[in-house]
Amino acid sequence: MKKLTTTLCLTIAVLLGSSGAGYADNLWSALKSDNHLVLIRHALAPGYGDPDYFDVKDCKTQRNLHDEGRYQSKKIGDLFRSNGIGTAAVYSSQWCRCVDTARLLDLGEVSELPSLNSFFQYLEKEHSQTKQMMRWIQNAPLDTPTVLVSHQVNITALTGYSPASGEIVFLRRSTDGSISVIGTNQTLN
Repeated sequence: MKKLTTTLCLTIAVLLGSSGAGYADNLWSALKSDNHLVLIRHALAPGYGDPDYFDVKDCKTQRNLHDEGRYQSKKIGDLFRSNGIGTAAVYSSQWCRCVDTARLLDLGEVSELPSLNSFFQYLEKEHSQTKQMMRWIQNAPLDTPTVLVSHQVNITALTGYSPASGEIVFLRRSTDGSISVIGTNQTLN
């Protein structure tokens, strides 16, 4: 029983310590070094999934950011700048809510990356798309802060972690090309 109590206390101490300023500083420092990147789930966009008449080239047919989501996106960009990252290589899903999130970060030019597109309504694409995204991550230079804006299903398929809207997921790429989550930062108030 004593060993279980000690283990539980250590686990709680680690979890409480991981939310402190030192933990956050380490995440931002890691992002500034080679072989690190972040995934961001698009900011707040009301609704669930996309309408049946969805067209990737027509924002009027999609779920889009609302005022709070646009504000959240700008605040995420401010968070990057307050941690010493004024520019980044920014890639986005082609969905309007992701492109808008990426642009409102104001960290640099946004490049669309189809392998970041949602497969929520096309689950048969999960395996091939996740494999494409992993190949991209394995071959990306990652010598500058790199930001990928995508969807919950994509991020979960890549990492096993389910982020909230606008949540930042910090990743490390190992020498073997695998990725691991080293921390997260929720941006909802």
